[in-house]
Amino acid sequence: MRMPQTLIKKILQARVYDVAIETPVDEMPRLSRSLNNTILLKREDLQPVFSFKLRGAYNKIANLPEEQRGKGVIAASAGNHAQGVALAAQRHGVECLIVMPKTTPTIKVNAVRSLGAKTVLHGDTYDDACRHATRIAEERCMVFVHPYDDPDVIAGQGTIAMEILRQCTHPIHAIFVPVGGGGLIAGMAAYIKYLRPEIRVIGVEPEDAPSMHTALRKGRRITLKQVGIFADGVAVRQVGKLTYPIARKWVDDVILVNSDEICGAILDIFDDTRSIAEPAGALAVAGLKKYVERNKLEQHILVAIDSGANINFDKLRYVTERAELGEKREALFAVTIPEEPGSFRRFCHAIGHRSITEFNYRYSDPSQANVFVGVQLVEGDAEKKQILDHLRDLGYPVVDMTDNEMAKLHIRYMVGGHAASSDNEYIYRFEFPERPGALLHFLKRLGQRWNISLFHYRNHGAAYGRVLVGIQVPPKQQSMFVAFIDSVGYTYWNESDNPAYRQFLGRIDH
Repeated sequence: MRMPQTLIKKILQARVYDVAIETPVDEMPRLSRSLNNTILLKREDLQPVFSFKLRGAYNKIANLPEEQRGKGVIAASAGNHAQGVALAAQRHGVECLIVMPKTTPTIKVNAVRSLGAKTVLHGDTYDDACRHATRIAEERCMVFVHPYDDPDVIAGQGTIAMEILRQCTHPIHAIFVPVGGGGLIAGMAAYIKYLRPEIRVIGVEPEDAPSMHTALRKGRRITLKQVGIFADGVAVRQVGKLTYPIARKWVDDVILVNSDEICGAILDIFDDTRSIAEPAGALAVAGLKKYVERNKLEQHILVAIDSGANINFDKLRYVTERAELGEKREALFAVTIPEEPGSFRRFCHAIGHRSITEFNYRYSDPSQANVFVGVQLVEGDAEKKQILDHLRDLGYPVVDMTDNEMAKLHIRYMVGGHAASSDNEYIYRFEFPERPGALLHFLKRLGQRWNISLFHYRNHGAAYGRVLVGIQVPPKQQSMFVAFIDSVGYTYWNESDNPAYRQFLGRIDH
């Protein structure tokens, strides 16, 4: 296949350094020792807007004809792209309007306004904001600056690859790139494969936003029904028309990682650099670690892109809670022990001289008790299996909850809430846009037709609120209830068969 020469030329001629800096490639000594490879981190978090996004945005606006600049530019974004467009427009004296979802944190809205851009808050998601922005662009004849599906934007992002190959002269085995809409990996893959085709280009996506991974697997662009919002910088339902064919030809693999693994990577970056990456910024390191483990790789040079550091401070609470799990330094177990004197002491003795990170218990019934326990691990999965086998050999019924999302989000904070009488109870987990009054709005939408038998809400410092609800629905009304919650429009999961619910919250039948 012939490499797109025009894209390589655009990358070489990209006008990014009026605002962008050539970021360093730093070694991560602690992670390098841990993985027995040389791990290098491309520090795009050090850019003036703390993200690589200004490269593509500036290159797009810098290449606009004066006539188009005079009409102003518009973009849709919840954060990094918005700041890049706003800065580029400010430097060129161009009118700038950014459409942002109503769920965008105030700190990001204020950051965009401080760069001279006007903002419009519209909708709850990026897709809502993008549709509104394109309508405004058509009405006012403004230039829409796409966050990834534009040749100049792709070329601007590709300058990162140009810098890496100039900065790192030793043989590189693979470069790991976070993937959202595909602009960054398209520009980088094109340049890398043109100059150094032996270097593997590996994309990394969240498990709950696998737009590129799914597209490459199915051989066509697809639109995901929903995407997770933890790594909001890559929460894209469909990859670009321009970026997909480039990735299909030149990207070697796309790795999926979960939220815990992303949190673990944020911790790795902090340990080595004392900087805090945003979830999308740590994606590449999370994928790199998974790649090394999967391929038993040793003594190679691996490069990961730290794509940004625009993280809300309140989200750090969630990150710190989950980082130990992501690093495989903590395991969560649900254990049933006898309800009798001395049973706690015997159970703790069975755990041994390990650090207990969490220990939750509440009376269950006269014969047995359920314990939710967190244990610090030194040797990862091997040690977790050893603990499980040991407890089972001693006769303890035990369930591994380490990868149970409902248990980690809710149950660990609600342990012991068994109901003596909860006929026809169904458990649902909901996500809804988080903003002032959102919880009250959610309850109003839920209505008063059915009895709420359980309710747990916790603000995790994210753009979406998460609620666990128990609702009593008579058998004859089940189809009516399902139709109702479908009409409400919130993302939801039926968790009625989740073992965490059955063991800690479900009805006790005597």
